[in-house]
Amino acid sequence: MINIAITGACGHMGRVIAGIINSRADCTVTAGIDKEGEQYGDFPIVRSVFDLSEKPDVIIDFSHPSALSDLLNYCKMNAVALVIGTTGYSDEEKSQITAASSQIPVFFTFNMSLGINLLAELARKAVQTLGGQFDVEIVEKHHNRKKDAPSGTAIMLAEAINEEYQNSKHYIYDRHSVRRPRDSEEIGIHSVRGGTIVGEHEIIFAGHDEVITLSHSAQSREVFAVGAVNAGVFLSGKPAGMYTMKDLINSAE
Repeated sequence: MINIAITGACGHMGRVIAGIINSRADCTVTAGIDKEGEQYGDFPIVRSVFDLSEKPDVIIDFSHPSALSDLLNYCKMNAVALVIGTTGYSDEEKSQITAASSQIPVFFTFNMSLGINLLAELARKAVQTLGGQFDVEIVEKHHNRKKDAPSGTAIMLAEAINEEYQNSKHYIYDRHSVRRPRDSEEIGIHSVRGGTIVGEHEIIFAGHDEVITLSHSAQSREVFAVGAVNAGVFLSGKPAGMYTMKDLINSAE
């Protein structure tokens, strides 16, 4: 049995993750960590990761970037694996995550959905086939409460595509202040916020007289929670290192 603690346990994602874990036989929730401290399950809720009464095997984090420092310190001090599902990190914070992975196993991806990660692989294949003949634009849509823009997933998709171009492309976020023809070395990234959209991502390859579109739509947040729990079970017992959804997918083959 794998013991899991959830950071951001009182948020919507935290509650969904707790429900999914409770429906499985290979893992259990031993504690939740949340500043709100609202008790809703058969496990304790503490305000800080350092208030945990017992060490979990894995911590799944869906909270806020401000919690990162304490999480990394606790996990390094106690040799606890960490699954990070939070987005909106700065470059400096991403560097801290990478550095921590030399001491503990860290599962870090901008999107826990299997479908989104397949979309990234399809986008890579499209670049390999189409080369530099097509302009690339990414459109992401989320609910009106999402704070960061563009989404971490849009950035993940852009980086996957850019890697196939040997990182020769640069990103343009919105175009209202740019009054010139489109640069062929651009990848455009555009954000839409409204209503209760869970998450939609579209990659447009626009060429001469033809357009190819790859898209993914999440109908509920449960797809991300399922991915996070699968990542936690996968990560338990692994050696220190940085792991992604690609590692999880390959382990199932």
